[in-house]
Amino acid sequence: MKRILITDANIVNDGKITRGDVFIKDGLIFIAGGNLKEYEADITIEANGKYLLPGLIDDQVHFREPGLTHKAEIYTEAKAAVAGGITSFMEMPNTVPQSTTLELLEEKYKIASERSLANYSFYLGATNDNLEEILKADPNNICGIKVFQGSSTGNMLVDNEETLEKIFAECPLLIATHSENDDIIKANLEKYKQKYGDDIPVKFHPKIRSEEACYDASKKVVDLARKHGTKLHILHISTGKEVQLFDNTLPLEQKRITAEACVHHLWFSEEDYEEKGTFIKWNPAVKTAKDREEILEGVLDDHIDVIATDHAPHTLGEKDNPYTKAPSGGPLVQHCLVALLEMYHEGKIRLEDIVQKTSHNVATLFEIEKRGFIRPSYHADLVLVDLEAPWTVNRDNIISKCGWSPFEGQTFRSSITHTIVSGQLVYENGIFNEDKMGERLKFSRKLSE
Repeated sequence: MKRILITDANIVNDGKITRGDVFIKDGLIFIAGGNLKEYEADITIEANGKYLLPGLIDDQVHFREPGLTHKAEIYTEAKAAVAGGITSFMEMPNTVPQSTTLELLEEKYKIASERSLANYSFYLGATNDNLEEILKADPNNICGIKVFQGSSTGNMLVDNEETLEKIFAECPLLIATHSENDDIIKANLEKYKQKYGDDIPVKFHPKIRSEEACYDASKKVVDLARKHGTKLHILHISTGKEVQLFDNTLPLEQKRITAEACVHHLWFSEEDYEEKGTFIKWNPAVKTAKDREEILEGVLDDHIDVIATDHAPHTLGEKDNPYTKAPSGGPLVQHCLVALLEMYHEGKIRLEDIVQKTSHNVATLFEIEKRGFIRPSYHADLVLVDLEAPWTVNRDNIISKCGWSPFEGQTFRSSITHTIVSGQLVYENGIFNEDKMGERLKFSRKLSE
């Protein structure tokens, strides 16, 4: 592999910003520090004061392969991810077929090994009848188990109380949940359908997938996890009320129950439905501006541990439908980091906090082997950003296969100039290098925990 020297960068790592160089050899960070120009490199990147961050690790994406490749595929979405500074992703099981067996899961790993520019891992999906398969999973080889409590995922919904209890009691892996109470959602939807039919104004989405539905389901699994000592990670917190379910007094390494915020819940609010319509229809729903503020506060005070995307593309034709027929989800991996950097420019979050929540904490929480930090002997997953290079999102520069973005028309003040994945320079100023694919994430977990 080529040796890479990055010079004169503002290195954002381990809670501080220092000026210096980074030398990469054999795919690993060899040394990071002051002036390293004596090291002989094949590629020299002159940062000239740009900011060097550990690559983002996105713990929740839907790349739609296999079976839904008219919307997206691992190849296209991984390219969008690295263009957005995401060097590793963890992908969800609601594909076709659904990844609910280890054999089907390995088929996705094979696709990624041949087609993904980013590093990768895949969740095994839980159902009402695959506990035996879950118990066979190697905790050091996959990121976790995904449990859906919301109705948007078809027959992957785990609604058998006895099964849910057993999963939480017996599963040795981290359990990640989509927590919404399906009964509450169905009752709310029926009420609005009686009034509007299928053409429900999308502004009522957060009333249908309500605060009550989210809090009720999140509290249920938090209680289950506390009862059984389960390692639980609740995805895409969308209400301020849920934030208080989580502890911010323990160091992350000691937490058994953790939470994730997604960039769209930190950016949009219900006021945006009038302009954006179904293009910001997500499950769980974008809710009030107050919820948005309280989620950000939860991120900053460590009630919420990580920031991710829940990248979930649909085609324009699918989105351009009445409320009940328009699917929930949208593409976000390309614009997550620049959106967070825009929040930095606005004084809402520090660069150190962005790195902590998108890289350091994800690596710590999932116990990923030697990634997520700029440290000697760690895998060289890095992103270089120019904080003063504005650009505007439009359909000509969108990389996701679906061809649209909820950020269309937004001018961001920052640009991603270089992305390095496992020691390979895969993205440089709009140009991709596809000579080497990303690597499978490994985990260093102790079953006794």
